[in-house]
Amino acid sequence: MENQKDLWAHTAAQFQETLSQSWTKELANFQNLDFSAATVAMPPMAAPSAPLHFSTEKLQQLQQQYLSEAAALLTQGFSAAAPKADDKRFSSAAWSDNPVAAYTAALYLLNSRTLMGLADAVDSDEKTRNRVRFAVEQGVAAAAPSNFLAFNAEAQKKAIETKGESIAKGLQNLLHDLSQGHVSMTDESLFTVGKNVATTEGAVVFTSELFELIEYKPLTAKVFEKPFLLVPPCINKFYILDLQPENSLIRYAVAQGHRTFVVSWRNPQADLGHKTWDDYIEDAVIKAIAVTGDIVGKSGVDGAINALGFCVGGTMLTTALAVLAARGHHPVASATLLTTLLDFSDTGILDVFIDEAFVQFREKEMGQGGLMKGRDLASTFSFLRPNDLVWNYVVGNYLKGETPPPFDLLYWNSDATNLPGPFYAWYLRNTYLENK
Repeated sequence: MENQKDLWAHTAAQFQETLSQSWTKELANFQNLDFSAATVAMPPMAAPSAPLHFSTEKLQQLQQQYLSEAAALLTQGFSAAAPKADDKRFSSAAWSDNPVAAYTAALYLLNSRTLMGLADAVDSDEKTRNRVRFAVEQGVAAAAPSNFLAFNAEAQKKAIETKGESIAKGLQNLLHDLSQGHVSMTDESLFTVGKNVATTEGAVVFTSELFELIEYKPLTAKVFEKPFLLVPPCINKFYILDLQPENSLIRYAVAQGHRTFVVSWRNPQADLGHKTWDDYIEDAVIKAIAVTGDIVGKSGVDGAINALGFCVGGTMLTTALAVLAARGHHPVASATLLTTLLDFSDTGILDVFIDEAFVQFREKEMGQGGLMKGRDLASTFSFLRPNDLVWNYVVGNYLKGETPPPFDLLYWNSDATNLPGPFYAWYLRNTYLENK
C-alpha cells in the first residue's frame, strides 16, 4: 500500500513538473505570437474587428493560478476531487461518490475556468472580447463531461438502476426530436393551442396575407370606449400574451373592461418571402390600427385607441406611429412598450453577431427574397445560454431518458415563426447595425 502511495506521489510529481514546463512554454509562446499576421477561417459574424492581443499581466496571473490549482488537484488525486456543488451539472451525489467522475469534473472545471480566463485576457475592444468569450463559452459548454454517457456518472447510475431502460428511452427521445427538428424543452404533447394555452375566448375579425386580427369576448358588463390593440413580436406566435388564465395579459386586460384586439402574425412561407419591413409597417401594423378604429366606429379619429407593443412588435408599433404622425395622423392615445428596443446602441449579447460583414452576408443571402427560418432564430437564442437551454436538455432527454416537465412558456418558445428575408435583412441593418 505504501509502495502504491509512493508510486502515485512520484507519478503526480512528474506529471505536475511536465504540466508546469508545458504550460510555461506554451503560455510564453502564446504571449509572443503576432496575431496580426494570423488568419483563421471564420464565418462573417465571428470575424474579430481588430487584431487579437493579450494582456501580459493577466496571462502570467492565469498561468500561476492554473499551475497552482492543477498541482493541488494532481496531489489530491481521486481522493478529494469532488466538483463544486454550485455547478448543477455535477451536483448529483453520483459524481461525488465516483472518484474518477469527480476528478474528471474537477479537471474540466479547472480547464474551463482557465479557457474563459484566456478569453478575458484579450486586450482589445469590447466587441472583440465579447466575441472571443462567446466562442470560448460555446466550446467549453459543449466539451463538458456531463454531455457524454461515457463520462456522466449520473446517467450511468440511472442506466444501471433502470436496467438500461433510461438508455432506451433516451434513444426514443432522440429519434423524436430528430423528426420534429428541435430539442424538446418541455413535453409538447401536453399543450394544444386553444385548449390549455391561448384559452381566452375571442374571434378573428379581420384576415390578410400578413396577419389576423383577433377581438376578445368581453368579461365585463361594460367596456371602455377606447379599444386596446396589442402588437406582439412577429418572430413567435401571439399567445405569449395569453398562455394560461393565471398568466395571461390578454385575459387580464379583458377582465379590466378593455375591448381587446391582438395581432396574430401569419407564419410566412415561400409565397411571402419577398415581403419587406415597409410591407409589415404599412400593410400590417398601420392596417391593424385602421381596422380596429373601423370596428369601434372611430375610423380616422385621433386618440381613438390605446396600443401596446411587445418586443419587435413594439419597435414596429412605434415605427408605424412615426409614419402616421408624419402623415398628420395620431390615432393612438397611449402606447405601452414591453421589452422593446428603440435605441439599439446597446443590444446586449446579440451584438456579438452583428457587424457590416455579417449584415452584408445576410443581405446577399436573403435580402431580395427568401426566408429566415424560425427554427434557426430559435437555435441562435438558445445558444446564448448553452448550458441552460441546450446541453441541459441534451443530457436530460437523451442520456437520462427523461421527459422534460410541462412548461407553457417553453412550449411557446418552440413554436417559432419564419421571417421574410428582405424584412429580416432591413431590420438587421437599420436597427442593430446602424441604429436608425
